[in-house]
Amino acid sequence: MWKKIAAGTGLLLVAGGAAFFSFAPAYVERGMNPLTMPEDGWEITPEAQDLHDGLTIGDWHSDALLWDRDLLTRVDHGHTDVPRLQEGNVALQVFTTVTKSPRGQNYAENSAEAPDNITPLFIGQLRPIPAWTSLKARALVQARALRDAAERDPDALRVIRTRTDLTELLAARQAGANTVGGILGSEGGHPLEGDIAALDELYDAGFRLIGLTHFFDNELGGSLHGEGGTGAGLSDFGRQVVAGMVERDMIVDLAHASPQMVRDVLQIEGVRPVLSHTGIHGHCPSPRNLSDELVRGIADKGGLIGIGFWSDVVCGPTPADVAASIKAAILLVGEDHVSLGSDHDGSVDSPFGAAHLAALTQALIDAGLTEAQIAKVMGGNMVGFLLDSLPDDEG
Repeated sequence: MWKKIAAGTGLLLVAGGAAFFSFAPAYVERGMNPLTMPEDGWEITPEAQDLHDGLTIGDWHSDALLWDRDLLTRVDHGHTDVPRLQEGNVALQVFTTVTKSPRGQNYAENSAEAPDNITPLFIGQLRPIPAWTSLKARALVQARALRDAAERDPDALRVIRTRTDLTELLAARQAGANTVGGILGSEGGHPLEGDIAALDELYDAGFRLIGLTHFFDNELGGSLHGEGGTGAGLSDFGRQVVAGMVERDMIVDLAHASPQMVRDVLQIEGVRPVLSHTGIHGHCPSPRNLSDELVRGIADKGGLIGIGFWSDVVCGPTPADVAASIKAAILLVGEDHVSLGSDHDGSVDSPFGAAHLAALTQALIDAGLTEAQIAKVMGGNMVGFLLDSLPDDEG
């Protein structure tokens, strides 16, 4: 009898543990990625919807891979999955891998030695044990999840590694396909773990964009939110990494980089960087936003500025606030250098998820942008940049 009771208790504990690990991460995500959209949605005119449906749309930044969801399955929390991207007519989505985030994370100053928020999340999600301790393993696990989803349903999702991949995706969509092109990026260069040889590992895993820093200083240099105030510049290792990325036709992302790191990168021959998710400081004076001077410098280098969707960087919780920041970016750097960088699923609020992106098209119309400007910002500029920047082939 006692053996049966013990066995039953064990089964209950196992079942309870399984239920906890199944539902706790989703519960956490609901609180971390809220929507400010009204229950009945934002009003969209038929004319705006028609324009939206004819656009080629791309976004520089989503952290959906962090949450260990099957991207092929639509869920009722967070901002992004493949079905919602398809519903929102998104052709290209950069999926970034998040590997470390300091406890007490803020825009002012964070220590690289602070306890890490991602470690307990990965343990709670029952991710592979090597990813509990290795930042490189965490990046590679998330990359594998994207590749696995694309292999299971290539009509819904394709990983974009080369210009050929991109041109084939665009041709397929022109012919009526609803396939989403996924591009792998890294939120910070710390998954390299200080080893330049790891750059080849990330490249071979499909990574084509790397942000140099995140919310803390790392081996590559200073963060906008690190311990050095205005931040250290690019380290010797960071210079080595940037040179290696240029050699491999990888995209350098300056989101979260310190002002001095931005200046250092802009001095390097052959770099054409992006600022993947940001606001415009002169329009919204948030400590998360780089100075207008540095943003202009990125654009002058041929780079793109991805405008985020969350309140901290656009100073408001509505599509109109996002559109106002896009308009400010156009006034600052010109319509050829502005794009989308939602930061969806990045522990931020958003006025709409991927499925309701037409609300932004409506807001851009309301803000007075022309159809040609809207087409550029919503994806045309990103597509042109990628066709110029991605490697020709896997070699």
